[in-house]
Amino acid sequence: MNLVRCVVPVSGGKDSQTCLALAVEHFGKENVIGLFCDTQFEHPLTYEHIENMKDLYDVEIITRTAGSVLEQCLKWGRFPTDKVNFCTNYLKINVGKDFYKQLAEQQGCGFEVWYGLRSGESHQREKRYGQKIDHELYAPHEIMPSKYPKYLEKLGVMMRLPIVSWTEKEVLAFLGNTANPLYQKGFSRVGCFPCLAGGNTPKEKAFQFDSFGQSQLRKVREVEKQIGKSIFTSKGASQRNNEAQLCMFCQI
Repeated sequence: MNLVRCVVPVSGGKDSQTCLALAVEHFGKENVIGLFCDTQFEHPLTYEHIENMKDLYDVEIITRTAGSVLEQCLKWGRFPTDKVNFCTNYLKINVGKDFYKQLAEQQGCGFEVWYGLRSGESHQREKRYGQKIDHELYAPHEIMPSKYPKYLEKLGVMMRLPIVSWTEKEVLAFLGNTANPLYQKGFSRVGCFPCLAGGNTPKEKAFQFDSFGQSQLRKVREVEKQIGKSIFTSKGASQRNNEAQLCMFCQI
């Protein structure tokens, strides 16, 4: 069995895919694995894309899940926001943290985790990661102090942000036509479909995109009834989607 020298958390998005490609180029495909944390709220094209990446880069991508986004919403009695993103914490970061610990203990040594963060994604990320250097190694708790424990560093697990200074244009140019097809369909973010912590416009677009998006809206509506809160932050967006859903039922 080959020693794992690098783990790349992959979401099906362009940034994590770029990190996977760079890691394979740097370490060799036999020493790299991907980790896909399934939120059970992804578009079928994203699941298909994860499978395609296995063949594209000839690497193993391991899938782990700790439940679904909607289960987390019911548990917390609310929908996630940019400031309260419990879904990311429980379904991705915690899953990854446990995986890194188990793998390091299993193989008796650490490895690098190549994380697809870009400082240019938002003002908040620029503030947090703008001073990070793409070729430097950092302890996990130095990247996300409140998320990762110090014991990971003691186990030899270190993180690198290989595209922290890249622009979105550079990432898309690097991937060419191998990126998730949802980008070509006009979506700027993939992963959860839609991201429930995002704004009203991308959520509306996803819910009205295709039959799968419509089925996602129906699931969300059921959660809304149980927690007594709307997924939309404006009355206009909520009304538009109520009308869209009624039209959809009329066509059935």
